[in-house]
Amino acid sequence: MRPVDWIVLAVSLAGIIGYGLYRARGSTTVESYLLAGRTMRWWVIGLSIMATQASAITFIGTTGQGYIDGLRFVQFYFGLPIAMVIISAIVVPRFFRANVYTAYEYLETKFDSKTRTMASLIFLIQRGLGVGLALYAPSVVLSVIMGWPEPVTIATMGALVITYTVIGGIKAVMWTDAQQMIVMLAGIVAAFLAAVWGLPPDISFFDAIHLAGISGKMQAVDLDFDWQNRYNLWSGLIGGSFLALSYFGTDQSQVQRYLTGKSILHMRISLLFNAVVKVPLQFVILLTGALVFSFFVFVEPPLLFNPVESARMEARQDTQYAAIESRYQSVWVERSAAARRATATRSRNDDDAFVRANQELSTVRQQAITFVENKNDGATYNDTNYIFLRFVLGYLPAGLVGLVIAAVFAAAMSTISAELNSLATVTVIDHYRRYMVTNRTDGHYTRVAKISTAFWGIYATVFASFGGQLGSLIEAVNIVGSLFYGSMLGVFVLAFAPWGVSGRGAFTGMLAGLAAVAWTASATDISFLWFNLVGCIVTVIVGCVVGRPRQALA
Repeated sequence: MRPVDWIVLAVSLAGIIGYGLYRARGSTTVESYLLAGRTMRWWVIGLSIMATQASAITFIGTTGQGYIDGLRFVQFYFGLPIAMVIISAIVVPRFFRANVYTAYEYLETKFDSKTRTMASLIFLIQRGLGVGLALYAPSVVLSVIMGWPEPVTIATMGALVITYTVIGGIKAVMWTDAQQMIVMLAGIVAAFLAAVWGLPPDISFFDAIHLAGISGKMQAVDLDFDWQNRYNLWSGLIGGSFLALSYFGTDQSQVQRYLTGKSILHMRISLLFNAVVKVPLQFVILLTGALVFSFFVFVEPPLLFNPVESARMEARQDTQYAAIESRYQSVWVERSAAARRATATRSRNDDDAFVRANQELSTVRQQAITFVENKNDGATYNDTNYIFLRFVLGYLPAGLVGLVIAAVFAAAMSTISAELNSLATVTVIDHYRRYMVTNRTDGHYTRVAKISTAFWGIYATVFASFGGQLGSLIEAVNIVGSLFYGSMLGVFVLAFAPWGVSGRGAFTGMLAGLAAVAWTASATDISFLWFNLVGCIVTVIVGCVVGRPRQALA
């Protein structure tokens, strides 16, 4: 990065952290530290929810997903508006009237303490893993910029976020989220415009869309029903709805955002705001990835997007790798020429010629990936998460690089700080105060919440060290969640249902749902989005059968 980029990055981060610390003043009680005194307005909650979900994974993983796979990942979010309406109508008023700190407190009011404990433990496990992935993503950025090993960057970023989150409470986190979301939106717009402006003078925006389209990257909707296809209309609407219901309706990292609302109206509007904005935002991010693909049609992309691995392979001076690299360069020249013919004539023959050249380039790149894996003792190589970074660092003008990197850091800080705060909340409220130390002062529990925040930050840092082995981050984080979310949603369905179910039924149903998802994941090829449906249905059915009142069974 150039000096002006470092200045933009430093000023952005200093401003965000300084603002958060300023807003943290006065958060000395448990309710103010964990729920902002239940005084937040809808637009702050809405931006906080959006910023919490729009992590660095969104910038790095989703744009890379758009480059590799096109727009079809947007179908993943088609169920979100449906879920937001349901949560606003059913879940929000119940949580508000119950006056709870966590979603899992509500389960004890409906069932028993063991159901609450099981649900909160599930959250701690899966969200602890998820925050590790959210920490790994910005560490990739630091690794590329600084040339540091990823373990060093993970530890550095972990220490920064832990310190920031321990000092500030949820009020500081949420007000900072609003500021961070502005930086994120500016970064997205900057990257989108840079991809368009970077095209050759004789290649228009519509030419770029045409090339992405004939390469299969502009198909946003797939109407074919296929259990094994991760992204189609049906998995998005059905599986995505169940995932969004689980995430926004039962995951404390999201529930805690709207539990801070000053009224039911403010809580509802914040969710509906996300229902309207989220899908278009994800579409633009994916489209940016597709445009980066078209950009690299005319600007030679690296054979390996991971600069560390690329440098290592070149240092080996292996003749086989050199031959692959030479072939890659010649095929790219052929593809670029075919692209110009395709955009000039728009004929079927020239389009087909470009598609063949693109496939040949992909084949050569796969040969390089196989070579790298063989040289690394068979370890899987995936550089999807480096694609967008190489574009930003290599081709954006001075100043915009710093802005986009600041957006990635802003996204990372908002997500990690919010999730660490929610993990600490569940630890203190659902376990420490419930079972271990039940009658101490607010100051004591606030101190324990800060200690818990530090613990979960260290836990996330350890898990983040394995992030590079998980492929596309945007997929990995949702796969991890889908292993748990279905059964979690199922037990809340039982809690909200008008018919009575015992605590024994709810607890047994959760265990059955987890077992069903584990079997589905290991024994079938069904896409992970359907795990949420499987877990929910099994939990509800088993819970109703085991937990129905005796008179209902007569």
